[in-house]
Amino acid sequence: MPTSPSVSEIRDRLTVGGRIDRAQAKWLWENASDEDLQSLAGIVRDRYHQPNKASYMLMRIINYTNICVAKCDYCSFYRLPRQEGAYLRSKEYIYSKIDELTELGGELFAFNGGFNPELKIDYYEDLFSSIREKYGDHIEFYAMTVVELLYIARVSQISVPQALQRMKAAGVRWITGGGAEILADSFRLRHSPQKYTVAEYMQTQGEILEAGLKTTGTMVIGFDETVEERLDHLETVRAFQDTTGGGLFSFLCWTYKPYNNDLGGIEIPPGEYLRHLALCRIFLDNIRHIRTSVLTQNANALRGLRYGANDFDVPWEDEVTQAAGAIVERDVERVLGYAKEEGFELDYRHVALSPRLPVHLSK
Repeated sequence: MPTSPSVSEIRDRLTVGGRIDRAQAKWLWENASDEDLQSLAGIVRDRYHQPNKASYMLMRIINYTNICVAKCDYCSFYRLPRQEGAYLRSKEYIYSKIDELTELGGELFAFNGGFNPELKIDYYEDLFSSIREKYGDHIEFYAMTVVELLYIARVSQISVPQALQRMKAAGVRWITGGGAEILADSFRLRHSPQKYTVAEYMQTQGEILEAGLKTTGTMVIGFDETVEERLDHLETVRAFQDTTGGGLFSFLCWTYKPYNNDLGGIEIPPGEYLRHLALCRIFLDNIRHIRTSVLTQNANALRGLRYGANDFDVPWEDEVTQAAGAIVERDVERVLGYAKEEGFELDYRHVALSPRLPVHLSK
């Protein structure tokens, strides 16, 4: 019988640039102490980043519509078409959200809506081309999630590559890895059967890269997923990154908020998030940026810089997670102070090609 690994053996492997396999990852999760996970995650983090240095951004998620027919049981945000409270925001509303953040020195926006059957590809072409024309390269935006892209292409009766070319012509440069949640079909069948299979999701991410756009990796934990399903997710992401030669710019894991939805449940403890973050950093040794989630973890997220993360955003707004119980802390200096208390020197990470304003976050 194969013998169980030890922390010292895994440390030796990581120190010389090696990687762990799935069985070793599971063993670490079940047996390693918090201190061991911190130490091992630090070894992999140090391959890419200076110790005690981290980067951050100020970001706003703009929820332009809450109409969605996916009906995921863990979502507290969506409304069905013509249901009370359903909305589609105007361009003027969206511009006001952008203007508010740019006045603070922010430059990154992410659009998140859902599966709105009334919005075809031409709606997005008009919206994003208008934003790019108005703001140019002074801001950057994540146009939509992987699953939204897939849905928009299908409801518009065009292929994903065709949709991507039209988005690219409209000024889109980024699609985010949102909609991944847990990349295990067993999980998706239980909770989001209309949100596409793992194979469909990953094929779409590959098509994003082939179109010359950028994309990211994401994960959400704290539902009812098993350890094996979490490992399925990490294996899928690492294999994709190997195959594409580093196609994913970053990886962000956040936690499920169990309020005001059909699934319910109890939030996982802060320590479990940190342990999982460390495991992500150790296992995903081919992704440069591991990001920690201030949006769902607040001050605990900044402890995550000691568990392998190197980057975070200070969120200004996200109706999706706020509807499920997330608390957005808009005192930017206070959030940055949490990281500084952990002993980190911080650099603002610009994403716009031509940022217009200096960063004045104390304004």
